Amino acid sequence: MTDQELVKKAFEMHQFSYVPYSHFPVGAALLTEDGRVFTGCNVENAAYGSAICAERTAVLKAVSEGCREGWTAIAIAGQGEDYCWPCGACRQVLYEFAPGLRVLAARGDGDYKEVSLAELLPCGFGPSSLQ
Repeated sequence: MTDQELVKKAFEMHQFSYVPYSHFPVGAALLTEDGRVFTGCNVENAAYGSAICAERTAVLKAVSEGCREGWTAIAIAGQGEDYCWPCGACRQVLYEFAPGLRVLAARGDGDYKEVSLAELLPCGFGPSSLQ
């Protein structure tokens, strides 16, 4: 799967977002080395702290289906003029499973930028930090 195809899958997830408060749909698509893609969308809640981001939705789907390793890239697509980077909580959750992950952050016009998760979360804290 190309990076552009992965970003397209992230944009397709906008249709499933539940965003009655922010009105800002976000989609994510997590690619594994064996070609599987786990998608997610943001789901808001009247108790704002209970909302979940698209990236964490994709991660939870992957883990709940037995995929805990081999993640190669995640595309995150917002609708605004700025690139849609993962929040701090999402960076930490992604780091738990794939500190070397490539992150593709897309803005509303479809353009995207790529960085490594390590660039977004330098000196990250993960499972090896507990040994």
